[in-house]
Amino acid sequence: MKRWTLAGVLLVATMGTAAMAVETPRYTPVLRDGHFEVRDYPALVVAEVTVEGDQKEAASKGFRLLAGYIFGANKKRQSIAMTAPVAQQAASEKIAMTAPVAQTQGAAGTWVVRFTMPSAWTLETLPVPNDARVTLRSTAPTRFAVLRFSGLARPDDVQSNTRELLAQVTSHGLHAIGPVSLAQYNPPWTLWFMRRNEVMVEVER
Repeated sequence: MKRWTLAGVLLVATMGTAAMAVETPRYTPVLRDGHFEVRDYPALVVAEVTVEGDQKEAASKGFRLLAGYIFGANKKRQSIAMTAPVAQQAASEKIAMTAPVAQTQGAAGTWVVRFTMPSAWTLETLPVPNDARVTLRSTAPTRFAVLRFSGLARPDDVQSNTRELLAQVTSHGLHAIGPVSLAQYNPPWTLWFMRRNEVMVEVER
């Protein structure tokens, strides 16, 4: 059985999509203020798993499981295109992240790691995962407040940018109604200053 690493998954995805951009979820911008943005996302279809560990360990475990699914570990042995970003969010709270891959920290180091499926797929057409830990579901249309930042997205970076995100939410008169998610868009070999990261939180419309 293949064991996928984050670097390996993204290398395959990059090689397989050399002639075209990796798909990211479409959204409608509602507000922009520097690196802060409010976006409306449509309903999306996601694949997700719940894993334990710290931020890095959970991302690796979740990627292995989800990468296996999209690279053929399903009832049809069918490949599904890789999408971006990779995101993280807390498992013990409401999960509304619509990015392709999401990871959330919950109680006792529990995380949900999530891939958004390419827009060409629906719940009805997606192949059934071989691994019961991989769950397919639809998300509702959601409004997110987002703060973009560069760098390695280490825990301290995520915490400081989360504080800034929530401060921006308050200063713009918005009300957060979900946990904060981390979304990462680039392969591990991308230079730190060229990386695109985002912290995101659901807000009331």
